[in-house]
Amino acid sequence: MTAWFKRKEKGIQTKTEEKKDTPKGLWYKSPTGKIVESEELAKNFYVSPEDDYHVRIGSKEYFEILFDDNKFKELDEKLTAKDPLKFEDTKKYTDRLKVAKEKTGLNDAVRTAVGKSMGNDLVVACMDFSFIGGSMGAVVGEKIARAIDYARKKKLPFLMISKSGGARMMEAAHSLMQMAKTSAKLAQLADAGIPYISLCTDPTTGGTTASYAMLGDINISEPGALIGFAGPRIVKDTTGKELPEGFQTAEFVKEHGFLDFIVHRRDLKKKVNLYIDLITNQPLRKLEEEPVH
Repeated sequence: MTAWFKRKEKGIQTKTEEKKDTPKGLWYKSPTGKIVESEELAKNFYVSPEDDYHVRIGSKEYFEILFDDNKFKELDEKLTAKDPLKFEDTKKYTDRLKVAKEKTGLNDAVRTAVGKSMGNDLVVACMDFSFIGGSMGAVVGEKIARAIDYARKKKLPFLMISKSGGARMMEAAHSLMQMAKTSAKLAQLADAGIPYISLCTDPTTGGTTASYAMLGDINISEPGALIGFAGPRIVKDTTGKELPEGFQTAEFVKEHGFLDFIVHRRDLKKKVNLYIDLITNQPLRKLEEEPVH
């Protein structure tokens, strides 16, 4: 009996230039294995609808969510890092910076901007983990400090969105100095009676946690975010002890008094402005329309 189909020539016959790849970015798989269309993910504030997993996003997406009609003025956009220590490990720091800029389209690991959020002006500093792990270097500290100064002079509330692996080792002490500088600027903001809300996202670690990320009038976080100084593996190796379940998750940190609230990303714009209205004793505003994507 002859098979109804028989391949006459063995092997793959399609020429390389004729092969078609599946377009990237059409689907997203969450850590729990849930599959969601990227377009659906964007419409859902970059949160997996099935398991509520908050996908890591950057300043572009947070600005879309927070600013009315995604309209804002970026501050100190051209500020870029130098290499004062002539640092080199497996590659030169200058080369790392060049690659990071080309790969991300960013100048450094934080963007700062001012725009309307629910009708009122808001200054936002948002870190980008995609740029050298969201590491805090001199440019990050300086841009945050300048954004705080802008908020203080214009008497506008300030929102800091942290997402960082910690201080940038390639800048050594120059990086560590940013902890003191940004903390001092926030003290000036507090003296001026201007609200500061700190949002910790996944992950918020190292010198970022030890400085501006935990100094808000209100400290909030997204669900499930990793928040701590050193990562769980380092803590476990150092102490030699088993860690509690959920150690350093936003829920664990809130339970132990380091966070005020955990806010779902779909409620972020509404909640941030609610807190601002409450702190400043203003009439409560209502969110009239969803953010534009």
